[in-house]
Amino acid sequence: MSGILYFVPTPVGNLEDMTFRAVNVLKDVDYILCEDTRTSGILLKHFEISKPLKSYHLHNEHQATEKVITDLKNGQNIALITDAGTPGISDPGYLLAKAGSDHDIEMICLPGATAFVPALVVSGLPNNEFLFAGFLPQKKGRQTKLKQLAEEKKTIVLYESPHKINTTLEQIKEFFGEETKVSLSREISKKFEETKRGTINELIEFSKTKTLKGEIVLIVNNAI
Repeated sequence: MSGILYFVPTPVGNLEDMTFRAVNVLKDVDYILCEDTRTSGILLKHFEISKPLKSYHLHNEHQATEKVITDLKNGQNIALITDAGTPGISDPGYLLAKAGSDHDIEMICLPGATAFVPALVVSGLPNNEFLFAGFLPQKKGRQTKLKQLAEEKKTIVLYESPHKINTTLEQIKEFFGEETKVSLSREISKKFEETKRGTINELIEFSKTKTLKGEIVLIVNNAI
């Protein structure tokens, strides 16, 4: 009988966001797949979880997936965690989920932390329908993607890093227009959590006058 593959969310900042169920699942599985064994090791030690850790990240997931599927078929229960948030959401997880589906493996994703949900809720922008776009392409295809998103009438969710935020905001102004409404959230669930809302011009001014740190979630709407 095949084992179960668990996708387990981990806190995006505040360790208190770890669920009781997540801790129990990680204590019960045969081993845990993680992006960075050092980062995950700190989290697991905090919750007194002692299980074998195996690296599973963007650079080895193609090679590692086959072995994981074999172990699952042999009856082992396995959990995938990432450095922060829910596996598969702008993090490794899709390839493993696809392979699990192809091989009829039982898969369970626990509810839990995901950075964009809190940012979307507090943005003040329409959230009954939205498009999650994650990270924009770094170079090739970036402008094409921005042009496509500019035609979208739903609220758009983007992830961005601090060192590219100024460029991205300027590009949103270029492709979406000066009337675009934006909400910028950073350091979600951490001590210095912050959300700034306004027009794209106001957000550009804000980002230029302040050194932003931590992963950033942008909520964008040019249809209101």
